[in-house]
Amino acid sequence: MKKNSIIKVIIPAYNEADSIAKVIAEIPNIVDEVIVVSNNSTDDTEKNASAAGATVLQENRKGYGYACLKGMDHIAKQSQKPEIIVFLDGDYSDYPSELTKIIAPIQQKNIDMVIGSRVKKWREEGSMTLPQIFGNWLATTLMHLFFGAKFTDLGPFRAIKYEKLLQLNMEDKTYGWTVEMQLKAIKHDFMYVEVPVHYKNRIGISKVSGTLKGAIFAGVKILGWIFKYSFK
Repeated sequence: MKKNSIIKVIIPAYNEADSIAKVIAEIPNIVDEVIVVSNNSTDDTEKNASAAGATVLQENRKGYGYACLKGMDHIAKQSQKPEIIVFLDGDYSDYPSELTKIIAPIQQKNIDMVIGSRVKKWREEGSMTLPQIFGNWLATTLMHLFFGAKFTDLGPFRAIKYEKLLQLNMEDKTYGWTVEMQLKAIKHDFMYVEVPVHYKNRIGISKVSGTLKGAIFAGVKILGWIFKYSFK
């Protein structure tokens, strides 16, 4: 893996008009393209993202996975393919400047996938809800029990070699995207690591943990993927 790798960032975004420009502005300039996928946004997300210099795509089918797949489809049509894909949320809860830390194990140690782990000591108070904290603990504990995985988080801030991402044949359209990627990486014997990242209160309301329906649906999807793979 070259140190001067071609890097592209995919940001799924639904009504993130107040935060998306801040996120884009703090992404290190080593990134070749920032792709914001507006997931049926009804505010100025698309306008603000474009003004901030991002490539803006539209995906009207609601779902985090749908948005990620749209970004991947855009990259697949380009003649020059990237070495690294970074996934990042558009709500400004992550610290985009930590992207250099996220990609370092890929560039320096030839690791296949890196997960940004939202460690407790670096989490702003209130940035993760109790259902989120419990859900992460339960999911990663089950993944350890069933597959021997060493994950501690399903954090959305992550990087993966593009060629490895294609091998995963990602398919989840909604909340199971992150756990699907991690489970399939285990099944493919990818080399992976976690790096601790900072995490702060998002701008706006969470589309998942901010509603009871979203939290329940996300939990069902995540556990569904784990149990599905436990019987394969």
